Amino acid sequence: MIVINIDVMLAKRKMSVTELAERVGITLANMSVLKTGKAKAVKLATLNEICKALDCQPGDILEYRPDEEET
Repeated sequence: MIVINIDVMLAKRKMSVTELAERVGITLANMSVLKTGKAKAVKLATLNEICKALDCQPGDILEYRPDEEET
C-alpha cells in the first residue's frame, strides 16, 4: 500500500494543513482526504504543487509498505 506522509512534512516545515491547501490551490477538504490517506489517486500536478510548497521530493511524501497479506 502507499502511505502518504504529508503530516510529517507539515510538522517539519511548521506549516498548517490549511496553509498548505491554500498554497497548493485545493480545498481543505481535499487536502484532508490526501493527508489521511483516504485518497484513491492524486494528480501529478497536485503532487508537484505540494512538493513545491513543502520544498520536498515526492519520496518524502509517498511511501510504499507491503500489505500484510503480501508479507
